[in-house]
Amino acid sequence: MTKTYYLTTPIYYVNGKPHIGHAYTSILCDTFARFHRLRGEPVFYITGTDEHGIKVQKAAIEQKKEPKAFVDEIVPQFKDLWRVLGIRYDHFIRTTDEYHKQVVQKVLADLEAKGDIYKAKYQGWYCTPCESFWTELQLKEGKCSDCGRAVDRLEEENYFFKLSKYQDWLIGYIRDNPYFIQPDYRKNEVLGFLKEPLEDLCITRPKARLTWGIEYPGSKDHVVYVWFDALLNYLSGAGYFLDDKKFKSLWPADLHLVGKDILRQHAVFWPIMLKAMGVIMPKLVFAHGWWRIGGAKMSKSVGNVVDPIALVQKYGSDVLRYFLLNEVTLGLDGTYSEDLLVERYSSDLANSLGNLWHRTASMIEKYFEGKIPQGKAGTRIYDAAGLWDETSKAVLAHDPREALARIWAVITRANQFVEETKPWALAKDPSRIDELADVLFNLADSVAHVAVLLQAFMPETAKVILERLKIGPIEQIRGDKEFYGSLVTAGTVIEKGEPLFPRLDEKKP
Repeated sequence: MTKTYYLTTPIYYVNGKPHIGHAYTSILCDTFARFHRLRGEPVFYITGTDEHGIKVQKAAIEQKKEPKAFVDEIVPQFKDLWRVLGIRYDHFIRTTDEYHKQVVQKVLADLEAKGDIYKAKYQGWYCTPCESFWTELQLKEGKCSDCGRAVDRLEEENYFFKLSKYQDWLIGYIRDNPYFIQPDYRKNEVLGFLKEPLEDLCITRPKARLTWGIEYPGSKDHVVYVWFDALLNYLSGAGYFLDDKKFKSLWPADLHLVGKDILRQHAVFWPIMLKAMGVIMPKLVFAHGWWRIGGAKMSKSVGNVVDPIALVQKYGSDVLRYFLLNEVTLGLDGTYSEDLLVERYSSDLANSLGNLWHRTASMIEKYFEGKIPQGKAGTRIYDAAGLWDETSKAVLAHDPREALARIWAVITRANQFVEETKPWALAKDPSRIDELADVLFNLADSVAHVAVLLQAFMPETAKVILERLKIGPIEQIRGDKEFYGSLVTAGTVIEKGEPLFPRLDEKKP
């Protein structure tokens, strides 16, 4: 029985509306999920919202709202964005969901009974934006090691989780499982961090300072630290403790995709939590880079975020998906500018893919009354089996940019084929009508194969192309042999339709 491919985004913090950084992570996961479904695999894609903590409480107070009412207004904005972007998730979890609270309190009670959680007084420095404690030695020039902002001196009684107990185990596990953290340079960063002694993790906040959180079991004076709460969503959303059959069908997670700024929580806190609980490790934690504008990280606190909804309204969801997937190798930082997006729209989408469809459909319409001609199915202008294998290899290696490069190589080759064969010249010679039919049949079939693969990357564009070729959605391809066969049928009346990517000065809002 094939194991369900289980992948996760981080759950997004709801102290503000979603931006292009959130969109990037979810589009990546959606692409991987769609491609695994295309390969005939069962998939469980989970995303959601992280709704507790000081930052949310502070944002709610600033708007003179109760925290629950505040998050209830923000969460639909995330769901609306995923709908607009074509994100096809299987489960949306909120950390305010009652079943998630049950799991968090169960885990805490078990770990305390095991002796891995203890109560103690804490003296040190606290960063409110990061919701993290730091020792004097961990500060950088007296400020937070992560964000560089000011910290506050605190002294309070809290519950602590014994991270330090498992440090040597974690170092050994990462070294024994080199694919556990990717890319490799991020794995090396984690191992570098682990060279210094781990401090035990403070996993509660006193209610005198924070009231918005899950109550710690056995103490009405404390709520759970937002990160300990949030990480457990990967288990609670998969049925841990509540649905054993479901959990066994999903766990271990195949992919946790996260931003590089939260790698330490996922590559240090999370595996140690799982080890202490006796739960098997996830297969892969992959950290992607940041999107920058003018050299600065895009973030809500800096105020330089880009609204993905506005971009979709202006250019279309698939244009944004293509840009984010293609512009940077996964793991590295990317530079965003609208000028660069427009350049990709014109060169890659309008002049390449859009032009290929338009000229192919126009010639079929002009020379064969809009019907796909009878051509030689065995005559290929590219290696279809190789295209499937190479695209699959790239996606399975979490390299959507390389996968798109393989697909675009076929689009480029098809456009070159038009120039080489000159169908307009063949049409002038009645004796070469069969040759013209072969050319147009193979062009139509090439576009169909491209569209099938693009279902994972640009689902709306792929759907339009397949519908115009009168091909229904091809939801599963079981290997290169199935992909290699002709996808179009001679005699089918196609629909040319409007340009896939019209000139921007002509594009309707």
